[in-house]
Amino acid sequence: VQLQASGGGLVEAGGSLRLSCTASRTFNFWTMGWYRQAPGKERELVASIDVARGGSEKYAESVKGRFTISREGGRNSVRLRMDSLQPEDTAVYYCHAQYYTGVEYWGEGTQVTVSS
Repeated sequence: VQLQASGGGLVEAGGSLRLSCTASRTFNFWTMGWYRQAPGKERELVASIDVARGGSEKYAESVKGRFTISREGGRNSVRLRMDSLQPEDTAVYYCHAQYYTGVEYWGEGTQVTVSS
């Protein structure tokens, strides 16, 4: 199973971007979400959604109220809406999915750059 990410790019501070992630085939993941890694920093969870058990969402404190994660058409596709972007949101964003066995899947990173 491959995770295919799209979106990202360059935006000015205060702007918005959308990221989408879709699995290459139907696969009953339990959670899907996005991580990010800025230069010199560790990879961190941005947002995740429980696609198998009711859709509960989890967000990093730094993005609460600005980012929204949602499912698209079932358990194999998610979207991340990013509003009020700030320069500190600049990072490579990675789509992530986890199966009930604990096996994890990662997509290729997509660059998000926010200019001040």
